[in-house]
Order: sequence, then C-alpha cells, then structure tokens
Amino acid sequence: MNNEKTFKTKTEFCHILPDKIVLTRNGIIGNVAKVTVGNNISRILIIYGGLSIGLFYFAFDNYRNGQVAQPILFGILGIYLVYGILNSINNSSTPIIDRQKIKEVKFKKAFSSLTRSRFEVLFEDEQSKLRKRIIMLPGSLTDGQSETEKAVKIMTDEKLITNR
Repeated sequence: MNNEKTFKTKTEFCHILPDKIVLTRNGIIGNVAKVTVGNNISRILIIYGGLSIGLFYFAFDNYRNGQVAQPILFGILGIYLVYGILNSINNSSTPIIDRQKIKEVKFKKAFSSLTRSRFEVLFEDEQSKLRKRIIMLPGSLTDGQSETEKAVKIMTDEKLITNR
C-alpha cells in the first residue's frame, strides 16, 4: 500500500491507488469490503419522484379551488425536484472506481463559501453504462481550503483531472 495517496472528503476518505479509487468512511481500506457496492441513489430518486408527484397534485388541487399563490409555489418546487431527478439519474454511490474505467474527472471549485468544491468522476460501471460519482470535499468550516488544495494536488499528480 505504499502507492496509496489519501485525502479527506465531506464524509469519508478518498484513497487513490494505482488501479482504483476507493472511498471509505473511516480511512481503512479493508473495511470497504463490508460496504455493499451498488447504486443506492435510486431510493432517493424514487422518494423525490413521490414528493414531486405530491407537490403537483397539491398544486392542481389548490388551483382547482381558486387559489393562486400556493399552486405556483408547489409547481415550482415540483419542477425543481424533477430537474434534480433528471440531473442525478446517472449518478452513482459506488465506493470503488476502477481507474481503467474512468473517462473524465472534473474539478468544480466552491462558490464563495456557499457550495463545496467537488470532483465529478465519469466512469463506466459493470454494465458499461456511463455513471457519475461526485466526491464532495470538506467545507470551509472543516479546513476545506487546505484539504481541497491537497486533493487537487493528488488528483493532478495522478493525472486524473481532465479539465485543468
């Protein structure tokens, strides 16, 4: 494991190995085998879909009852959730990414303490579908600037970042 390079993320650690990228919750690569490899984001998207259907129903029902402000608010929230679902449909929560399957790694810089810096890793999964894994970096309250610089340096040294 001498070739391992590690940096902190929002909730876990990211280990850059010669053959793969491994995301762990406690920094110990051996425990990643306990994590079920899969796309657990589908449950969240189903919940968001149910919420958006409910919002559209309430918007329609309130409009039918002659109200104006509530249907507009519920409709906008429902459209926002559907937009989020469509943008997230190919996201993955897999903790292991084979480096040979990586197509592109983009670094997205934080927007003046309102958002977090992140890496967007585009890769092929086992079914040869293009997926996106978002690796969120620590925020400004948890030494995010120095951790982000360390992560960018590691990803650049490993020639993974494609948009710099």
